[in-house]
Amino acid sequence: MTVEKLITDHIDIWSSTLQTRSTAGRGSNGKIDLYGIKKLRELILELAVRGKLVPQDPNDEPASELLKRIAAEKAELVKQGKIKKQKSLPEISEDEKPFELPEGWGWTRLSDISAYIQRGKGPKYAEHGSVKVVSQKCVQWSGFKLEQSRWITDESIHSYTEERFLIDGDVLWNSTGAGGTAGRVIYLPVVKEKLVVDSHITLIRTVRDNGQFISNYISTYGIQQRFDPKHSNTLLSGTTNQAELNTSVVTSFLVPFPPQKEQERINDKAAELMSLCDQLEQQSLISLDAHQQLVETLLATLTDSQNAEELTENWARISQHFDTLFTTEASIDTLKQTILQLAVMGKLVPQDPNDEPASELLKRIEQEKEQLAKEGKIKKQKPLPPVSDEEKSFELPKGWEWVRLGDIGTISGGGTPSKNNEKYWSGDIPWVSPKDMKIDYISTAELNISELAVTNSSVRIIPNNSILFVVRGMILAHTFPVAINQREVTINQDMKSISSRLFNMDFLLYLMKGMSHQILGLVDRSSHGTCKLVSEKLFGLQIPLPPLSEQGRINSRIAELMLLCDTLKSRLQSAQQTQLHLADALTDAALN
Repeated sequence: MTVEKLITDHIDIWSSTLQTRSTAGRGSNGKIDLYGIKKLRELILELAVRGKLVPQDPNDEPASELLKRIAAEKAELVKQGKIKKQKSLPEISEDEKPFELPEGWGWTRLSDISAYIQRGKGPKYAEHGSVKVVSQKCVQWSGFKLEQSRWITDESIHSYTEERFLIDGDVLWNSTGAGGTAGRVIYLPVVKEKLVVDSHITLIRTVRDNGQFISNYISTYGIQQRFDPKHSNTLLSGTTNQAELNTSVVTSFLVPFPPQKEQERINDKAAELMSLCDQLEQQSLISLDAHQQLVETLLATLTDSQNAEELTENWARISQHFDTLFTTEASIDTLKQTILQLAVMGKLVPQDPNDEPASELLKRIEQEKEQLAKEGKIKKQKPLPPVSDEEKSFELPKGWEWVRLGDIGTISGGGTPSKNNEKYWSGDIPWVSPKDMKIDYISTAELNISELAVTNSSVRIIPNNSILFVVRGMILAHTFPVAINQREVTINQDMKSISSRLFNMDFLLYLMKGMSHQILGLVDRSSHGTCKLVSEKLFGLQIPLPPLSEQGRINSRIAELMLLCDTLKSRLQSAQQTQLHLADALTDAALN
């Protein structure tokens, strides 16, 4: 089967196999990794370097003859003083060869086919100049990003020998760091300006124009796996944080070597097929974006519904197409957020005219706060101004009220007992910090403190069934962590809490999740990269408050719909796993 047929016959697997990932990047749509296309790229490169991408031509001069000529050319260049004589390396043993090569190919070490292999040198930077220095940021899988380069001082140019300046056909190989930085490689067919590389990149200059094939081989999944310091046959040395690809490893690096003409045919075919992958990727991303826009548009009809009856009609219309609409985790997450928005707008369940209005609940909460202040259990809080008509973002159902977040309970802050006193940190009271805020209901924390710590520090006990939330830290750049404590806890200084014995805290949890977009809009990100929620802004936030009985009905409906969403997500993840296994199996079958 030709590679073209392999692609076209299974185009649905390559283009529709997706995987959820935590970070965006090339071949991703937000949190979606185009796994099938990624596997196809890996397969193309693997077939290329194993001699399975294009047919062999018995008329091609075998690689052994080409290697002899390269050795002769290198000897002449040494004789002329143009390159240094390289240290001879041991013969390649059979055990070293990772796979069998086609007839006419051969295994060789990188130094045997290279005129120059050298790490760059540490630069002296300048704001302007005539020579740029290439850093690891410039060498990306998505291409050569010269805009990431900086200038070197003109005064330091004389310290660079002629061979350090890049020329057409050079290969650049990132040589420090782990986690995807070390290992990235790029071939430069044309160099249009004066460039050098810094000390974190190894420059490889082949005798003949073999750089593209070498770069393709280094890019294969099998080689890139070895840039994990924990890999049994890792190419790196040093610690995980300071991993290095030593020059000695590069020079002795084993590469498969085809005849020169076959190399050219392989390079052309690989480029053609990679271009096809680019097109598939672009089409998939456009399709995913269009799908997400469709989902958001249709879900907007729910939030735009004028009443519960109209909502029921719109929901019924959407529910008929669940199988085609909610096919990505992003779409299901959007559905979840829409459910929460409907809840806080009073559109999720019908109102009951017999419910006690929210205004009466507010009176009781205010009486509770006054009593607690009278008993000295809390400080008397300054009254917040009523919500003005301009601040009301939508019309509330009858019996609801617009209030400030700070109106609905007692507000408490956190603190940190002295780390120098071991007795403070030997108790059993959970001390909740932002890193513990990964679940909706919290009963444990990574660290615990003692009663002594509470007595002798600014830390206070937060009553059971309070709302806890993060108000400071980088985590606020992406999400708003909020949870309910299921036992008495303490919190650190990056957090706040709201407590009330009269309020339905499960509803408040849903409400704050449903209003996360508005809350994140209050975040101050100007202070040295740290995100901060200013208390006055947060507790002054206007929120819709339903009658207490309706809060309970809303909670039940949300729980029911969230279960539906979780079922959809579970089915989706199961289907994705099947697709992933199919893509993997197809790749293995093509190689073997």
